[in-house]
Amino acid sequence: MKFEDLLLEIGGFGRFQIFILFSLCLPRINLPMHFLLHNFLAATPSHHCAIPHQEAFVNLTMEEVLLISIPQEPDGTYSSCEMFSQPQFHLLLNSSLQPENDSIIQHCQHGWVYDHSQFTSTISTQWDLVCEQRGLNQATATFFFIGVTMGAVIFGYLSDRFGRKAMLLLSLVFSVIFGMLSAASVSYSMLAITRTLTGVALSGVSLIILPFGMEWVDIKHRTFSGILTSIFWSIGNMLLAMVAYLVREWHWLLVAVTGPCLLSIVCLWWVPESARWLIANGKVKQAQRHLLQCARMNGRKDFTVSPEALRRMSTNKKPGQSYSCISLFRTPVLRKISLCSGAVWFGVAFSYYGMSMNLTGFGLNMYLSQFVLGIIEIPAKMIMYVLVNRVGRRQSQAWALILTGLSIGQPRENLVGEKPGGGNSLSTYEKTGGRGRGSALFPKNGMGYTSFVARLGGALAPLVFLLDEVWRSLPEVTYCGVAVCCGSVAFLLPETLNVRLPEVSSILPCLTGSLLD
Repeated sequence: MKFEDLLLEIGGFGRFQIFILFSLCLPRINLPMHFLLHNFLAATPSHHCAIPHQEAFVNLTMEEVLLISIPQEPDGTYSSCEMFSQPQFHLLLNSSLQPENDSIIQHCQHGWVYDHSQFTSTISTQWDLVCEQRGLNQATATFFFIGVTMGAVIFGYLSDRFGRKAMLLLSLVFSVIFGMLSAASVSYSMLAITRTLTGVALSGVSLIILPFGMEWVDIKHRTFSGILTSIFWSIGNMLLAMVAYLVREWHWLLVAVTGPCLLSIVCLWWVPESARWLIANGKVKQAQRHLLQCARMNGRKDFTVSPEALRRMSTNKKPGQSYSCISLFRTPVLRKISLCSGAVWFGVAFSYYGMSMNLTGFGLNMYLSQFVLGIIEIPAKMIMYVLVNRVGRRQSQAWALILTGLSIGQPRENLVGEKPGGGNSLSTYEKTGGRGRGSALFPKNGMGYTSFVARLGGALAPLVFLLDEVWRSLPEVTYCGVAVCCGSVAFLLPETLNVRLPEVSSILPCLTGSLLD
């Protein structure tokens, strides 16, 4: 008897499975509140160079001081990163005049003045991560995803070695510790280190939740359970918008999004360990106890199973035989699947986080944009649930990623009627539609290796925004090209609809489970 057959005997999707899935929802909700926190944590409000006080300014208004001290952009706004080395008093006579000499324009010498109407403080205003330091601001998100990338390797191994539940609880505990340390950061270096470690810890939550739940669910409801838990990621997106709207100070914002991890620890305390993992690791008595508990809760009170029967289900691995991520590349077929899966995951994460971290590109209030994008993901995932069960996962994956790339790849200057610094209704609809497809296309197969590759994409995505200094539309074109190419690679993958999960535990970190959105 296979474990899948045993699940059917105890009720493959009953009250017990629903209890498991909803118990995993709270940590699932908490994930996007950290993964997309950069939008608000590192937001850069309007700013201009600080102007030292001079006696000559006594009788001038603030607007007049700005006029003679800071050069104007072609659209009439004041420069964010430049100032005049000497006040240009002649501009008071005619503001349309040009400076006498371009050589008098220099970079800000005395710091910056920020508009605090929207944010009380962010890390940008705290440490002046603007202008020449703009790259450090974007690097904050990259540091976080580098941590997530490292965590994918660490927790992929640990969850197979020591169990799903134990490692999930451990990752939540460390998420609380490093999240609170991030909130208490007194320097940029401290924040960069603690956010990286927070990413390592949260990677365990991201990596374990879905396979943990799905290992208790029968094949028929596997896709449904994946979509259900994925919807709570979208709910987390909406909650992030509301929390960020209410908490405008970055220290307390970090506290607000980290606190729910404590509640997650409490909720998961009563969740049993995966019986599939217990059986694969020879802990049959504990597996028997959990299986009987599941059967009773599902109304299958006449169900019985002996430890000997469960022991026979254990992996029949040959003596001396071992599996690792290297095993994914030992045969031509596995090499092809592994390389293609890695490419698809890279493209998904790269395009998804590229869209998610560009809220100002939608032409809406950033809080509203975050909330709306969370809502859009829900119907997209429901549609994807129908598609993967009708046309299969390969076709759904490939076309969703290709359409995502086409939605976000149109150069900004080619969008009809787009206003400088904002977005029109056309670009908003195209990009939000792309975000909906992007959130729906995360494939639910791949754990350690694919998570590692995907998080590389997530780590690189924020840095692509710096390419707008080369060409304003280059970031969108880059996201488009990567998404379309990686979507095309998905056609090379085998179909996995209604395929049994492997019974071999030692290769689970590399082959089974899922990376969450």
